[in-house]
Amino acid sequence: QSLACFVFYLPANSQELHSFSYNGLEREYYLYIPEYMPAGAPLVFVFHSYGSSALNIMVYSSMNDLADENKFAVCYPLGTIDTYGERFWNVGYEFHSSETVDDLGFILELSQYLEAQYFISSNNIFSTGMSNGGDFSYLIACEASYRFQAIAPVAGTMMTWIFNSCQPNEPLSVFEIHGTNDSITLWDGDLDNSDGWGAYMGINSIIQFWEQQNDCQLFLSDTLDNLDASDGSFIISETYSECIYNNEVKLYKIINGGHDWP
Repeated sequence: QSLACFVFYLPANSQELHSFSYNGLEREYYLYIPEYMPAGAPLVFVFHSYGSSALNIMVYSSMNDLADENKFAVCYPLGTIDTYGERFWNVGYEFHSSETVDDLGFILELSQYLEAQYFISSNNIFSTGMSNGGDFSYLIACEASYRFQAIAPVAGTMMTWIFNSCQPNEPLSVFEIHGTNDSITLWDGDLDNSDGWGAYMGINSIIQFWEQQNDCQLFLSDTLDNLDASDGSFIISETYSECIYNNEVKLYKIINGGHDWP
């Protein structure tokens, strides 16, 4: 309890790749700690896309800048390498049917280690990620809502096997950011597995699922100010509120947006 008001300094070490042993594998991650981060600060996990890396998503997301402004820790874990030589998060893609790596167990154990090591708040642990990293965030929401308080996938989706088996321990907030013209993670999903990733859900079905899980009572839709008319896209914000635990389910529907981190 005495740590709650204590502010400590740890050097920002975002360029140092840390090792963590789990289930017989040496896993790796980057960690960013802003200067003078208070004890009891939040922790945000940011997961890279398929074939990308922790360093790439660190640069791409600019999350370190937000961490500096808001004083939270950011962890960028590194996925393992599949049989095609690409780094991934194991969410059950069709071509990963033989993969057995337990990414969820790794992240849960790593979160406990970081909580103890850096005096992280156990009630403020979050997940975001791009594409495959967004898909993995949904798996976290379904399997580890007792540990994570909210997820914010970017260009992510729920594989049908995850969707059909999803029974979160507790409702949690969800914020999806998705382009309507995304050519990789299709807005309407791919229930027939036309693209070979495996069957996955459309965004509207996913948002409806989480809205129902949270028993939300109020819906608001708004068009955000278009700060860059030259990119041909704009954002419709859809928010479900007055939910269990004051949670929210939110969608940024990027009209004409592609497979991007906006």
